[in-house]
Amino acid sequence: MYLEYKVEGGDFTNAGYASSQVKKNLKEIGIDSAIIKRVVISLYEAEVNVVAHAYRGVIKINIEKSGIEMILEDEGPGIENVDLAMKKGFSTASPEVREMGFGAGMGLPNINDNSDRFFIETEIGTGTKLNIFISFI
Repeated sequence: MYLEYKVEGGDFTNAGYASSQVKKNLKEIGIDSAIIKRVVISLYEAEVNVVAHAYRGVIKINIEKSGIEMILEDEGPGIENVDLAMKKGFSTASPEVREMGFGAGMGLPNINDNSDRFFIETEIGTGTKLNIFISFI
């Protein structure tokens, strides 16, 4: 099953839409709830990062028998220091984003902790691509 969602930067009203839809689809096909939880945490964190940091992005979901691959590509500033961004508590979120309760610096670490494979490609001034895989086996 292939799913695709568009994400607009700054649109916190719809942040989490893709993760809730994917959760619904995984429940319908009988995926274990512990795996669904890992998927939802990873995808929600990645989706919110696009909303909080990028101009726009696209989420591509491939659900296969062996697992789920989630690819998020955004147009945005890119990540200046991936190693630093992977540290719990580090955030480049604006004060406005933090006031809304986002930007605690847990997004990328939570994705890493809940995924089986996680890769980041980023280019300053162009954007970031996340590739997240969670096995169903």
